[in-house]
Amino acid sequence: MPSTRTHAPRGALVFDMRQLGRQAGSALTQTRIVPAPDDLRLELIQVPVGSDVALEVRFEAVSEGVLVTGTAIAPLAGECARCLAPFSSSVTAGFQELYLYADGRHDKHDRHDKHDRHDKHDRHDKHDRHDKHDEQEEQDAEELYYLDGDLLDLEPAFRDAVVLALPMSPLCREGCPGLCAECGVPLADAGPGHRHEAAVDPRWAALRQFGDSEDDNHQDRRAGAIDLQEG
Repeated sequence: MPSTRTHAPRGALVFDMRQLGRQAGSALTQTRIVPAPDDLRLELIQVPVGSDVALEVRFEAVSEGVLVTGTAIAPLAGECARCLAPFSSSVTAGFQELYLYADGRHDKHDRHDKHDRHDKHDRHDKHDRHDKHDEQEEQDAEELYYLDGDLLDLEPAFRDAVVLALPMSPLCREGCPGLCAECGVPLADAGPGHRHEAAVDPRWAALRQFGDSEDDNHQDRRAGAIDLQEG
């Protein structure tokens, strides 16, 4: 039996589809505030665990199952990718997924088993082709969502949509100038006049000191010459 991405139904992201029924074309819209599950995060940004997430979801019965179309608005907390300052914002994620009826899954595998028995006598010649076909079916099954009876667990589809909507390089504000490459101070705080003198190559430091010494000696000799003339 193929694996599915639908977890055991639990929590606020589980919806009861008995009110919707199985008549194709019937629809139901629900809104609710749910606590954010864990691990909705990337390296620099996350949805805080347990924070309020606003959901608006439309369920539509189709022949194969339930078509789910929804929007989630979730708070964000993170670190700016340029200036490293902590900040908070929000993200809006949209999603649309088809949840298949569980009995349709069983019927599909019954047909597959009958097909295998019917072709058993030809198994040696078609062994490689069947293996590739089975492997592809298993890969496809991993991308499917199924109802658990009349219960629809929205968490896996919700999780995928929110994580995909998170910014890879979050910014505390648009156009954040980042940090000074010399001293590390946030340029937004330092102001437009922030700058540093050009660093002197240490190989030239001794030569500069020698030049300053020569200038001092030259000034001393000039002052002495002036004193002799005046005397």
